[in-house]
Amino acid sequence: MRYIKEYEELTSEILQNKYFLELQNDSHHGTNRYDHCKRVSYLSYLIVRLFKGNRQNAAIGGLLHDFFHGETGTSAEINYLTHPKTSAKNAKKYFNINDEEAKIIETHMYHHALAKKVLPFISKEKGVNLKECRPTSKEGFIVCLSDLLVSIFEVGRYKVRYDTCLYFLFLINIIRY
Repeated sequence: MRYIKEYEELTSEILQNKYFLELQNDSHHGTNRYDHCKRVSYLSYLIVRLFKGNRQNAAIGGLLHDFFHGETGTSAEINYLTHPKTSAKNAKKYFNINDEEAKIIETHMYHHALAKKVLPFISKEKGVNLKECRPTSKEGFIVCLSDLLVSIFEVGRYKVRYDTCLYFLFLINIIRY
């Protein structure tokens, strides 16, 4: 209970912001982006406590990691590898975030960038600079991991195994090119 109170104190301003609340209208992994961001943020907050990291940076970075509007893939600016920069830009515009929180947001898709580097046929539009995508802090790696774990949970809630989804995406990308 003590952790929930501290977490709410760290995030209440953002959770009540009208621009952030608009994320409830954007679907994401079978839920909405608002709930997804809250899950990532809270899991990051709990994990970072175990590793004695900066709880505020993890909670705020996790909460704002997908702070953009519209469906993923609707524009070149908002896709799985470029949305982190859009989210960080929006977070700076609407909230007083520090540089470390911005960096956490910008690097939360490292696991996808790594997969793209290893499997370049996943997307042919643009190359990936792994050094630019790599988190620079413990909190950044934790938010990246939390995003992956929460995404797996959200996809798995519909009784579709995560590996099945990956195989399906793999086949779609091969067929597409």
